[in-house]
Amino acid sequence: MPLLGAHMSIAGGLPLSIARARLHGCESLQIFTRSTGQWRTRPIPPDEAAAFRTETIASGISPIMAHASYLINLASTDGTLRERSIAAFGEELDRAEMLGLLGVVLHPGAGPEVDGLRTIADSLLRVLTRRPTHETMVMLEHTAGQGVSLGWRFEHLARIIELTGGTSRIGVCLDTCHLLAAGYEIRTEDGYRQTFEDFAHIVGLDRLRAFHLNDSKKPLGSRVDRHEHIGKGHLGLHTFSRLLNDQRFAGMPMLIETEKSAWRERTRIVVDPFDEMNLRTLRDLVR
Repeated sequence: MPLLGAHMSIAGGLPLSIARARLHGCESLQIFTRSTGQWRTRPIPPDEAAAFRTETIASGISPIMAHASYLINLASTDGTLRERSIAAFGEELDRAEMLGLLGVVLHPGAGPEVDGLRTIADSLLRVLTRRPTHETMVMLEHTAGQGVSLGWRFEHLARIIELTGGTSRIGVCLDTCHLLAAGYEIRTEDGYRQTFEDFAHIVGLDRLRAFHLNDSKKPLGSRVDRHEHIGKGHLGLHTFSRLLNDQRFAGMPMLIETEKSAWRERTRIVVDPFDEMNLRTLRDLVR
């Protein structure tokens, strides 16, 4: 069966994200390792990193991955922003490596398609070349295609990987909301089969390392990224049931990024009723 989990807050310190994940019965986990709303961030104290690793081992939660800051745009045509993005993403990988994470999930970037894909690849090569011994992966996230965002077609992801020389240090994360919004009809049996046949042919199933499980507030082909609670949006429960019970993805991390409860206290370790609801709904679908 898949390894169900959620994106959890690091408020109060990185180790508390593990405690929150354990409280919700998570088998996998995603976190931010830094504030996502500013470029500068505090270094991770060595004792905090050590405590995180200790808690990780004790919890048995694996894999754990980080999500990169939304400020990063490796496709930017603004030289200053691109250099800042390259530096920031390098820091993201360094922090994830320090914590022993599987990878860092990254929205590829926004810009003109042809030049933008090459710019993303060149940026990634600069980051990876400077870190030859890192084990933490880059995990390109398939996007909804909102605005001029790149990565919403499987061909975009394949081209970036090709332009980086096919390095094994780059994997892919698929988001169910993004797939539908980008025009991939995964709700029907035929559409689901065709979508993953296309992915296997264009990108390769060996590149797929994780799923984000989110329902969609917006319909097929809307190119609008708006997450909804599981079974409450345009995807419906049958779509998640098909995915959760697909033996090709057994043992793969599948993480919710659905809305959190507004009342939750920032630094406390408490059950979030929305996370509890969404994870329970998914668990009930596993056969």
